[in-house]
Amino acid sequence: MITIYYVEDDETISQAVKEYLDRQGYQVFLFGTIAKAKQAMKNRCPALVLVDWNMPDGNGDGLCRWIRSNWKELPVIFLTVRGDARDIVSGFLEGADDYVVKPFELVVLHSRIRALLRRAGDVSGRYLSCGPISMDQNKRQVFLDGGEIRVSPLEYQLLFFLVQNKGKIVTREVLLEQLWDSNGNYVNDNTLTVTIKRLREKLGCPDCLKTIRSIGYRMEDGE
Repeated sequence: MITIYYVEDDETISQAVKEYLDRQGYQVFLFGTIAKAKQAMKNRCPALVLVDWNMPDGNGDGLCRWIRSNWKELPVIFLTVRGDARDIVSGFLEGADDYVVKPFELVVLHSRIRALLRRAGDVSGRYLSCGPISMDQNKRQVFLDGGEIRVSPLEYQLLFFLVQNKGKIVTREVLLEQLWDSNGNYVNDNTLTVTIKRLREKLGCPDCLKTIRSIGYRMEDGE
């Protein structure tokens, strides 16, 4: 099911949009503040984001810049009152893909969503994230707070497997079974220790990468 995040502080509007889009087969999650939307996106990337221009804790362009720094291809549609339309147009410079002026017909919003998803596809499965770390599986890139971090193929494999199993303890034995070097050889215990150490250093020793003493490791999202 295609997941949409809707960032809107007007509950009457957000509930009406959610109910309509739910009937069209989407899964819609509502967020009354930008902060709550950011936290949700750190945990799971949606297929598309609807953003109200004026929010209690900031404007939509700030959220859009943050989204673009972490998920460059994630589609974003601004929703705004007519008086802010000029600001919205300038907001396209921040990377928004489309905008709809309030009040709007739900069928019009739906058509914009369908058109945008046809062009962009569902990118939600492309990205993984944990805390300040995000990964682009298509390009095999790793980002820390939006900035790209250069990692080796082995470091990428290790981080990918840990993030893919976020919230679970991954034993060293399982990691040793999953990892291999550039020549296709399985890594040994010492190589795993060194790779973990280097990865921690490159990621600034993140709190989300936990060591479970004598067992293995676990990736956890922050509060």
